[in-house]
Amino acid sequence: MKIGVILSGNGVFDGSEIQEAVFTLLAIDENNAEAVCMAPDTDQHHVLNHMTGEEMNEKRNVLIESARIARGKISELSTVSYQDIDALVIPGGFGAAKNLTDWAFKGPDGKILPAVKKLINEMVLNHKPVCGLCMGPTVIAMALDGSGINASLTVGTDKEPSPYDIKAVSAGMEKAGATAAMHTVSEIEIDKKNKIVTAPCYMMEASVKQIRENVKMAVDATLAMI
Repeated sequence: MKIGVILSGNGVFDGSEIQEAVFTLLAIDENNAEAVCMAPDTDQHHVLNHMTGEEMNEKRNVLIESARIARGKISELSTVSYQDIDALVIPGGFGAAKNLTDWAFKGPDGKILPAVKKLINEMVLNHKPVCGLCMGPTVIAMALDGSGINASLTVGTDKEPSPYDIKAVSAGMEKAGATAAMHTVSEIEIDKKNKIVTAPCYMMEASVKQIRENVKMAVDATLAMI
């Protein structure tokens, strides 16, 4: 099995959430499958100092930065077809909402990279499983907006501690045509009809161990649908 992994940079605040990405690769390997890492060849929206949160006066390329996580084995996203992979996983991090889409600035009214939209739609329409972690579900919601596909997605729950406004993000996904489900970091949402699995991960207050377990739960469920 070949499992696509869309990366969006290197670092939670301006790229892929590294722990979620690495745990994704580990879970794929534990299922005796092969990860096919990919990222768009484009500049990051911005570069942030991860200690201070301040913007840095430099540019970084999403594909080159993502290659750090993939240990150099990575493809430019637009060169990967749904026919090349058996399932697709989108780890979180603000890169999903800044580099794959501009959700971080415009919510569901923003734009999504055409190559990202195309691949997600082709996967879903051809009944191949798609998994979104953390902010990954917002990418799925934007990709399917206007398709007539009503996906059931989760970014967490407003009933437990979160550093983010879960209710607002969930409302945004519903505006994009999805149905938002509320789940804790120990749970996942499985949309059996559309073969889409989503998990809250670091959208909720959680330990590294909890994130590892949530990612593995989601990846295992995704690959079980192949």
